[in-house]
Order: sequence, then structure tokens, then C-alpha cells
Amino acid sequence: MAKKKAVKKAAPAPAKTTTAKPAQKLKAVASPAKPATVDRIVMRTGEALVEAEPAWSAAEPEVVIGELDGPVGYAMANLLGDQIKGHSRVFAILNCDVQVRPATLMVSKVTVKSEAYTNILMGTVQAAIANGVLDAVRKGDIPKEKANDLGIIISVWLDPSVTSVEIDHNILFDTHRQATAKAIAKAMKHEPSIDWLLEHQHEIQHCFKPA
Repeated sequence: MAKKKAVKKAAPAPAKTTTAKPAQKLKAVASPAKPATVDRIVMRTGEALVEAEPAWSAAEPEVVIGELDGPVGYAMANLLGDQIKGHSRVFAILNCDVQVRPATLMVSKVTVKSEAYTNILMGTVQAAIANGVLDAVRKGDIPKEKANDLGIIISVWLDPSVTSVEIDHNILFDTHRQATAKAIAKAMKHEPSIDWLLEHQHEIQHCFKPA
């Protein structure tokens, strides 16, 4: 009886071992810094009074400040497109062909009836207001980066007596410039604050209220 040949089974091939590669660390890529954004300014309001010794020097502007694509901008467009005799609305300019930024629309509180009054309002006072606006930007009360986005409406008080007395245009320029910058600063800082008003309410008497 023939013997079966023993069949040698091949030894299993050793398992291949793989050395795990260390995970590659991703280099952190710093994202570019985003410029600081300034909150949207819908509407701010303010007023001021600045006067020198002569009565005609008094400047008492009232201002509203806000985005050009908001209620202030819409009001400016309507005022500019709806001119009224005696209350012409014009932009504040440093000189002819040099409009100030933020765009500032002047509205006279006094009904303008004479060329003499117009020349002072649209000359000395107009230039003073333009400079006052730039002073507010330079001081930081109006963010420089918002100069093209904001609009200002300024209600202007120019004493009617300026046409009947001899005036010093430098004094008039200074009071309106200072008053404009002051009114803007108060508007942007919400001054006076409600806390201050409540604390001092009974101490303050209106200057034209009879005692």
C-alpha cells in the first residue's frame, strides 16, 4: 500500500508591519485683521450756545446727525429739493467748490429778507460752520471713517441785527465755528445725560423765563 507523501504547508508569510507616520501639524494661518467697525448712527441730536460780548455774535445751532441712508439722509434730500423763499437750504462749504464732509445742510431759523443778511449767512457763517464740522472730525467726536456715510442738518441762528450794526466778522466766525463743534460733540456724546438732567432739573432756569 503506497504511502501518501506528506505535503508541507508553506508557513504563512509574516504580516507586513507599517510604521504610522506622525500626523502633520497644520500651520495656523492667521486671518487678516478686520478693521474696527463703527456702530451705525441712526440719529443724534444736540444744541449749543456760544457768544462773545456783542449781542449779535450769539450762535445757537441745533443739529441732527445720522446715516445718509437713514432718516437724516432722507430729510436732507427732501429739504434740499424743496426750497422755500426766505429759508434756502445750502451745504456748508469752506469756499465755493469745496464742500465739507460729513455733508452738512444749513437751515436758517430767521426768514432771510435782505441781500445783506444773505451775504453774512452764506459767507462768514457758512464758512464757520464748515470749519466747525471739520474741527469735530479732527477731535474725534465724529469718526473719520464715517465722514462719507453721515449727514448733518444744522439749524442756524444768526441775529437779524447784523445788518444794522457794524460787526466784526472774525468774532462772528469764531462763535459760529465753536458753537457748531460744541453742538456736534454734545450730540455724539448724548450730552447732557439723562442722569445729569434729573439731578440738576430744579437748579436750572430758562434765561428768557420771567423770575
